[in-house]
Amino acid sequence: MTNVQRIVLDILKPHQPNALEFASAIAGLGEGYKVHVRVLEVDEKTETLQVAIEGDALDFSLVTAAIDEIGASLHSIDEVLVAGK
Repeated sequence: MTNVQRIVLDILKPHQPNALEFASAIAGLGEGYKVHVRVLEVDEKTETLQVAIEGDALDFSLVTAAIDEIGASLHSIDEVLVAGK
């Protein structure tokens, strides 16, 4: 069995919610989740974000569901750190 401990995602989202609200929503998904958001690009209607999420056992399906619920879309998984038990 393995635990996902870090993922870095490329995400496209509308301007609202803002980056702080977006990071808080993702961090609230699990105990000990840490979220770092970097805004890479802003255009008229959207923002491109690099989102790094860290924790002891990240639930990727829960993260992707929250991203969809917020109205954002996952473009790519850019980095992953997985540890065996």
